[in-house]
Amino acid sequence: MLFGKKSGSYTIDMCSGPIVSRLLLFAGPLMLSSVLQLLFNAADVIVVGKYAGDNSLAAVGMTGPLVNLLVSAFLGLSIGSNVLASRYYGSGDDSAMSKTVHTSILVSFISGIVLAIIGFIFSTQILEWMRAPGETLQLGSLYLKIYFLGMPASMLYNFGSALLRAVGDTRRPMYYLFAAGVVNVILNLFFVISLHMDVAGVATATVISQVISAYLVIRCLMKERGPLQLRLKSLAVDKATLIRIVRIGIPASFQGMLFSISNVIIQSSVNGFGATVVAGNSAAQNIEGFVYVSMNAFYQACISFISTNVGARKIERINKILVRAEMCVIVTGLILGGSAYIFGYQLLNIYTDSRAVMDAGITRMMYVCLPYFLCGMMDVMVGGLRGLGYAILPMIVSLIGACGLRLVWIFTLFQMPVFHETRFLYVTYPISWAVTFLAHVICYIIVKRKFDRLHRGE
Repeated sequence: MLFGKKSGSYTIDMCSGPIVSRLLLFAGPLMLSSVLQLLFNAADVIVVGKYAGDNSLAAVGMTGPLVNLLVSAFLGLSIGSNVLASRYYGSGDDSAMSKTVHTSILVSFISGIVLAIIGFIFSTQILEWMRAPGETLQLGSLYLKIYFLGMPASMLYNFGSALLRAVGDTRRPMYYLFAAGVVNVILNLFFVISLHMDVAGVATATVISQVISAYLVIRCLMKERGPLQLRLKSLAVDKATLIRIVRIGIPASFQGMLFSISNVIIQSSVNGFGATVVAGNSAAQNIEGFVYVSMNAFYQACISFISTNVGARKIERINKILVRAEMCVIVTGLILGGSAYIFGYQLLNIYTDSRAVMDAGITRMMYVCLPYFLCGMMDVMVGGLRGLGYAILPMIVSLIGACGLRLVWIFTLFQMPVFHETRFLYVTYPISWAVTFLAHVICYIIVKRKFDRLHRGE
């Protein structure tokens, strides 16, 4: 049976049958959902680049690493919710599943409020620490202040969709993001072209679209039947459930923050090369983002599939899921990353008409897009470890193998005049991906042997 327990339901049977077809069925809508979510920011960058100028383009684009840093501090908790809900779904523990749903939604809303306060108050100061060019500082700060007001809605959507992914439902979140994405693009054009609101217009459009997507996901959960149903009167934080979510989610959050910190430092180094390079870097990052989220869909699939099979005690399927997820992510990364670089100038021209900005962007894409499949391979290995319930180990490996290596590179070699070029910044990405992937493989082999012994009663 391809789908889950209900005929015509949106769930996927992750515990039996061919793996690749089910991975693709799960990852396909998730991939499109992530692309639509990324379009929120891409629409901002495209509209300001075309209708407000390169300074506005740089101002919006340079905020990406900072937003990722602050959001990842809380979004990792949604991985904890996903792992727990997947395991309870696989084992049929309806009571624990219901507690996970209500705890997760309340935690997501509180996290969003905290993020909104932090982002609104400290956005200007943090951009100054990042050495934002003077001509873009105030524009970037205004964009961030408005953008972070939408964080409660953003967190609700992300946690809600994580719960739906736990039962194999990746289609409905895609539908909701499509509706919100259409509204976002229309409002972008209206606010910037008709009302001349510049970066404030695109930020406001993004917030409105986030509210729409959050409303649709919450409405979906409230209309569910069974343990996935959300009842507002039952919203409460179950202490034992929260501890389990935190145990898995905090290391994931910390790992996300570490990667974001290294990216913020790289962005700060890029900022030192002026507004033209910053604008090209920003446009290239947006294009790369589409490749990344497409690969990341298989990371999410790996977590859900392995967690569900652990709950159902289908231990013999775990290695097969991991290997097939790696095969899928390699093919996806090679095709999309290679295509992004080959058609780089045409894609960059969507964001800007400046040849100098496009040249700066294509430099980054050569060092990031072409070897991007290595990043996907690294992430899938992390997904395999987290699906087994190991959260701290991949965090430590990522800290040493990826973030640590990048920071050492930036503060040593990059400071030498002969290496003080953007290409020597960008090359840290593929090197750190390859090193960290190999380290994760070694850890997985050790962990899986221990896991098999425990579950076989040895």
